Amino acid sequence: MGWRIVVGADDAGFAYKEVLRELLAGDPRVDSVVDVGVASAEATPYPRVAVKAASIVARGDADRALLICGTGLGVAITANKVRGIRAVTAHDSYSVERSVKSNNAQVLTLGARVIGLELAKKLVDEWLEHRFDPGSASAAKVRLIDEYDKEA
Repeated sequence: MGWRIVVGADDAGFAYKEVLRELLAGDPRVDSVVDVGVASAEATPYPRVAVKAASIVARGDADRALLICGTGLGVAITANKVRGIRAVTAHDSYSVERSVKSNNAQVLTLGARVIGLELAKKLVDEWLEHRFDPGSASAAKVRLIDEYDKEA
């Protein structure tokens, strides 16, 4: 079964989102891509988009989300406000890998003003390859994160 992915961006990340959405939609590892906006490069408050995407993942209606803003930081902070979500900003291959394999992060955020589009494409391609192993040494730490999340 392929990935079910949600994509979203604010106005700063709009152009990247459009390209990356098409990349994901054409990837055989991806079953579905849901775009939660924005639909243009007009000024947009990123928290609305980030919460909408993260909520879809938290409900189990998607496996992962890809969010893009100027730095990737604002959408990560906002997505992490949704209970059960682990969102990370990653701008290099190792961080993308560890975000999944060590932290079981379901949301990857990128900064369109931080990295070039070709690097963003490469990172998204690599992101699709990584899966969390619930039997790994990191699993106990992720369970602890989940416990803290339930207490919040």
